Amino acid sequence: MSLCDSDAVLSVIIPVLNEAVGLPTLLTELTEQCGQCPDAVEIIFVDGGSSDASTALIAASGFRLVAGPRGRARQMNVGASLASGNYLLFLHADTQLPKHAFDRVICVLESGLWGRFDVRIRGKAQMFKVISWFMNWRSRLSGIATGDQAIFVREAAFIEVGGFPDQPLMEDIALSSLLREREAPVCLRNKVETSGRRWQERGVWRTILLMWRLRYLYWRGVPAEQLASRYE
Repeated sequence: MSLCDSDAVLSVIIPVLNEAVGLPTLLTELTEQCGQCPDAVEIIFVDGGSSDASTALIAASGFRLVAGPRGRARQMNVGASLASGNYLLFLHADTQLPKHAFDRVICVLESGLWGRFDVRIRGKAQMFKVISWFMNWRSRLSGIATGDQAIFVREAAFIEVGGFPDQPLMEDIALSSLLREREAPVCLRNKVETSGRRWQERGVWRTILLMWRLRYLYWRGVPAEQLASRYE
């Protein structure tokens, strides 16, 4: 089923904090994704206090812009609370959707509860292909999705689990765990592309080891608030 053929409205929620460099590309892509059915898609940007040109760029695009408390989980929860759609798609500002992404989300959520896309890390490092493959394989095996994979969910299910837990890190893992208790995610093989900037700035292997350690500690019960300082 395509977006135009569905009675559903899809709300795309994008948390933003100083993303001016990549926003022009994202805004152009979102305009193209809405295509011939703009009334079936609602784009909501939630700014967490940007000090660059992010808010000016979004305002000029005509998409909805609201302010929220800083923190990705809080910003996405604010966006969800204002959304009018019965389907929600959470998109990071440095992530690009595949073609016809909205149609694919609609097709899944017409019968399923939630899901995510496969991911490809964008950048020159050869290791990015390996990292992406392991991220997608681990997600498919565990039923846990990361925010980079553009999680989408029925609004009713999102409300039932209480939205994203109010924590500064691992909010995507926490939400996935809650949703997985109700139903396994639909894992689309269509790939979103996310920026590899963080990996390149910190060093690929250093970032891999850091993320593995943080996930292990989180699994062992270390509070996300303590892990956030190590991540930063």
